[in-house]
Amino acid sequence: MLEQLLKKNVPKKYQDTMFVRLFGFMKVPLIFWVSPSVVTMNDEECVIKIPLNRRTKNHLKSMYFGVLCTGADIAGGLVAMNEITASGKRVALSFKDFQADFLKRAEGDVHFKVTQIKEIKKFVAEVIKSGERMNFPVEINAVVPSINPNEVVAKFVLTLSLKVKS
Repeated sequence: MLEQLLKKNVPKKYQDTMFVRLFGFMKVPLIFWVSPSVVTMNDEECVIKIPLNRRTKNHLKSMYFGVLCTGADIAGGLVAMNEITASGKRVALSFKDFQADFLKRAEGDVHFKVTQIKEIKKFVAEVIKSGERMNFPVEINAVVPSINPNEVVAKFVLTLSLKVKS
């Protein structure tokens, strides 16, 4: 009942934000602590925002690299998590490895962008069909829109690893 009411009356990006924060609160407190928000979630891109504030900045007044990694983790996993939830199947989601290039200080709120939405959805369907553990590299770019929305401050590649639970 509550789920139907939410889906009907609450915009999708707010539902997704609530999902991410609740997941963080229940399973990964650091995610909850950095207050992520879903800016965009559609068939073209997923954009997660983490604000620069006292909790997320370092001694240089830029975003701490651990928080940048957390943002990449959220952006890289959210599309797959939504697909897994929609499938009704039990699928274990983890990241096998993590590559990061920090190109410039992130001195404002950071947006983490994934554009491989269709590929991730197809990957989740393949994993569910095969039942085997499979891996898929997800590319995430981080920008600070308030300074320059076209300048990438960090690039990440996380290998998404999925397996159907028995």
